[in-house]
Amino acid sequence: MHPCIAVIDIGSNSARLVIYQKSSEYGFHLLCERKSKVRIGEGAYKKEGNLQKVGIDRAYLALKDFINTMKNYPITETYCVATSALRDAPNRSDFTQWIREELNLNIEIIDGEQEALFGGIAAMNLLPIKNGITIDIGGGSSDITLIKESKIIDTYSLNLGTVRLKELFFDKGDALAEASSFIQKELERLPKHFRHKQVIGIGGTARTLSKGIMRQIEYPLDTIHAFSYNLKEYQEYFENITQANSQLLKYLFIPKGRFDTIREGTLIWQMLLQHIGAKSVITSGVGVREGIFLYHLLKEKQLQFPNHINPSIESMLDRFQTNHINTEQRKKNSTKLFNLFVKEGKLPAKHLVELHYAIELSPIGYRLNIYQSFQHTFYMTMQEFNYGITHKELVLTATILRSAGKGLYQKDIYNQYKSLLPKKELFRYLSFIYTIITTLFDQTSRKDFEFELEDNVLTIISEGSLYLAEEKLKELERPKDLKLKLIDKRTVPHYNF
Repeated sequence: MHPCIAVIDIGSNSARLVIYQKSSEYGFHLLCERKSKVRIGEGAYKKEGNLQKVGIDRAYLALKDFINTMKNYPITETYCVATSALRDAPNRSDFTQWIREELNLNIEIIDGEQEALFGGIAAMNLLPIKNGITIDIGGGSSDITLIKESKIIDTYSLNLGTVRLKELFFDKGDALAEASSFIQKELERLPKHFRHKQVIGIGGTARTLSKGIMRQIEYPLDTIHAFSYNLKEYQEYFENITQANSQLLKYLFIPKGRFDTIREGTLIWQMLLQHIGAKSVITSGVGVREGIFLYHLLKEKQLQFPNHINPSIESMLDRFQTNHINTEQRKKNSTKLFNLFVKEGKLPAKHLVELHYAIELSPIGYRLNIYQSFQHTFYMTMQEFNYGITHKELVLTATILRSAGKGLYQKDIYNQYKSLLPKKELFRYLSFIYTIITTLFDQTSRKDFEFELEDNVLTIISEGSLYLAEEKLKELERPKDLKLKLIDKRTVPHYNF
């Protein structure tokens, strides 16, 4: 088993353990995740920031169970960090020393700028963004990172958190005006260059709001990572949450576990977005924990994956790659065929990226079951192709993989994700190209082909036998009126169908 790295994040609201397994230089995947709503900062803001016994006891029990869980994995490195509640606590040293003595666990208390940095590293590496501002609203602070051209320009931390506002204002009654005034004064500290139309939402508040929007619009995916929305369309929804009582929150698609702090978090969210001039939001399913892991993984690489590396693809191929498949040759030939249809105006050039993703991922199905490889690859892609892509790219890649075979698309699957897919005829061409390439490389020993497209006749030219491929291609559904012609240069006969 490959070595594993554990990250423990002790926030003001929750404590989490994640365990990652590194499978290659850039490949990794999540093996284990544990969460406990320890609320270590409970009561602290009323007591000059001092940690109280109720939160300390919960944190101790959670950390003890985390350590027991870690014993089941070959962990070589452990990073344990604590954020706002501990860095604000005068008695933080007493707590960390006690944990070190009792559990042999070293806790590093990081400042708000470090916390923002880790969130920024995760976002710029694992989301399809190059520019924007990350906002991570925690229990005690809101940590913010400015990203330009895939570089972290600056970080900042504001003393705005859900638990902090709850204890200072909301627990005392209807304190919306007082809380808003407090937030506004804190926002005035934010440097003026923190302005951008694109916001990356990190943390529980941002994810809860995105999930509510997804339920409201009956979004076809349940994947929160990389879900995007236009801010203007949901201002009223946010305002309704900040003013709702707990009985009404469920009708706004807020889960019960978030009732206690979602109003505070949404108020901070609204005012922060307005302050920085945001227009659109992309939701991050990753944050501080992933950022800590990537910081150590990429510290010799300028904290970035190389441009040609997608970590999700690296991870899947590490685990499921079939070595006999020559992916680069398949991509080369698919590009030649794709460009012919682009030249004829049948396809936009932008979809080559999804076609290449599909070709790169196609080997994973063969490792599971060759008779159901298309289905298996589709399911694996939908579940694990998470990083560095939009939802439209994800769904198109997966459905290309699923639709390969005799038919160019599966009607039920296409209709299920129709709002995220290109028009049906465009999809047919992409599926057709993928299936042609897959068939040629699976059914022949050839490594290269030539293609010609004229008068709606696609000619495939090979330096060797196309006999087995011909049988498969005859059964293949084709885009409207398209004919196929096979030429074997060595054996002379031409096959037309």
